[in-house]
Amino acid sequence: MLLFLGILIITLILGYIAFVTFYPSFGGDVSPALQKEYEKSKNFKNGQFVNKKEVPEDLTFMETLKLARKFFFTKVPNGSPKQDISVKKVDSTDIAEYSDSTRLIWFGHSAFLLQIDTRTILIDPMFGKVAAPHDWLGTNRFNSEMPIEIERLPKIDAVLISHDHYDHLDYKSIKKLKDKVEMFYTPLGVGVHLEAWGIEKERISELDWWQDVTFKELKFTCTPAQHFSGRKFNNRQSTLWSSWVIQSRFESIFFSGDSGYGPHFKEIGKAFGPFDFAMVECGQYNKMWPDIHMFPEETAQVGVDLDAKLVMPIHWGAFKLALHDWTDPVERVVKKAKELDVDLVTPQIGESILLGNSDSSPNWWKE
Repeated sequence: MLLFLGILIITLILGYIAFVTFYPSFGGDVSPALQKEYEKSKNFKNGQFVNKKEVPEDLTFMETLKLARKFFFTKVPNGSPKQDISVKKVDSTDIAEYSDSTRLIWFGHSAFLLQIDTRTILIDPMFGKVAAPHDWLGTNRFNSEMPIEIERLPKIDAVLISHDHYDHLDYKSIKKLKDKVEMFYTPLGVGVHLEAWGIEKERISELDWWQDVTFKELKFTCTPAQHFSGRKFNNRQSTLWSSWVIQSRFESIFFSGDSGYGPHFKEIGKAFGPFDFAMVECGQYNKMWPDIHMFPEETAQVGVDLDAKLVMPIHWGAFKLALHDWTDPVERVVKKAKELDVDLVTPQIGESILLGNSDSSPNWWKE
């Protein structure tokens, strides 16, 4: 029996090593030379990136397995929709020819198309079926159809990526997008994955927190978040995570990426606010990880911290990555936003959001 268990464990370890070595979705690895470069960053200590405040250490391998078991075998009655979520379809010609006021289109979770100042931007473009390195390792997206398929998207001026987790940086999506996109902007280190997937280094720009870059009259600023990174067990914290500030000549937009609640939101609000629009994480939370994901009530408070005119809860509505009801995030944040007098918008997936207009499909998740 012991011999059998030993052989099984060795087989699993060798299988894992082969899987992460040869399967492309795991991406690249930060080289020792790049690590030396990252040592210049205030956010890089002892060989890894860190948060501004102390966050509990990563789970051990055994703790991760225990959590995975709980996740896959705990029944949440309303953890996923009872039927496929319907989405509003988007026309490729409409995207290509659009030239009116700033608009966003939500693709579910944290993925957006932003059209601003005649430029078309994608943010965390996760179009995949499963938020995992392989389709067998996760549960399916709530909607089987997307508002538009990547193949039908027109030319994209730039892509912004917040961090390297699978629900934000998707291998298959990037491979389909790579020849449509002029520039990719990421936090430090995330470019190694893009390079591993065939994107030229010249089309990748990596930024540290508070660094900015100008792109065709738009200004992108990489701003802090409170989270972590890694696409496999041996490269945790090897790349940086971030939020983003997007500024045109007339408007200022915030994208939170993934983040626990912290004082960095007030810092960002003070530096760049007021914001015309803020996309703020609201979903995949649990009392076991309050430092890396916000509860919905904190999402509403972030709208106050940022001095945002209009707030949209994101990071929900597409994947089951936690043990709460799938509608819990939006229902709780709507309630708290009313208490705090925060103007909230909750569009259906695929619905256009026009800046300055909080109208959207009311309570679509109840239908």
